[in-house]
Amino acid sequence: MKRLIVTGDDFGLARPVNEAIEEAHRSGILTTASLMVSAAAAQDAVERARKLPSLRVGLHLVLVEGRPVLPPERVPDLVDGNGEFSDRLARAGIRYFFLPGVRRQLESEIRAQFNAFRRTGLPLDHVNAHNHMHLHPTILDLTLKVGSGHGLRAVRLPYEPPLGSWNATRSALVSKLATGLFLFPWTARMRSRLRRARLHFNDYVFGLFDSGCMSAERTIQILRRLPEGVSEIYFHPATSRCPEIERLMPCYRHEEEFAALTSPAVKLAVEKLGVQRIAFSDL
Repeated sequence: MKRLIVTGDDFGLARPVNEAIEEAHRSGILTTASLMVSAAAAQDAVERARKLPSLRVGLHLVLVEGRPVLPPERVPDLVDGNGEFSDRLARAGIRYFFLPGVRRQLESEIRAQFNAFRRTGLPLDHVNAHNHMHLHPTILDLTLKVGSGHGLRAVRLPYEPPLGSWNATRSALVSKLATGLFLFPWTARMRSRLRRARLHFNDYVFGLFDSGCMSAERTIQILRRLPEGVSEIYFHPATSRCPEIERLMPCYRHEEEFAALTSPAVKLAVEKLGVQRIAFSDL
């Protein structure tokens, strides 16, 4: 059986993102959303989710390219002079791994984000991290440690099969193979850790290699070649551009991804192919 989780990331980033996720669930194929609890429009996202009990919501941990839940003075080694996390992912990852003081602050911030999600009253469908930072061994281990006390049951495994992705899109084969090779030891470790922790996870993900440009045509091609098992396709939809989107993701085609999620042709493809749409909490 082919089962499919369709996720909207960055829920709470901005009102146009929230509008798109709500509409993509009401009239499109979207089944889940990943909430950024510290983002500017998080409360608006929560209010929309409370009116949509069929929309499953997870925690989108933000530990780079965003703001912490804790006051900056509580996590001084994680933020810059503006109180924001670093946008230099590799440098941040090295510091998270090697510096005990940084790790302690990181655990405090992860705990604060779990607590903030709990205060929403929404059931926790899953957890993942902005820019897939939960692939980092320190962040993954802290997420599992903290999440065990917050009802954590499922985590996104960001493994996209390079050849499967290329088969669907016929683009960037060398880049996809290289990225897949680089990520392989980290996704293998994550898969092992999640199994040992007896947590649920998807078998495959799509949208990693084509992040920000998941058009309706590309989505249909992926659907036609969906492997057996549990796949997740994730999107970054928005109804319009806005300053926050321009600042963080100027090259992403958010409106095109929103159109893909609500496309009649995409919905018809899901139905014709007999793909069962689910959420992580259905695993």
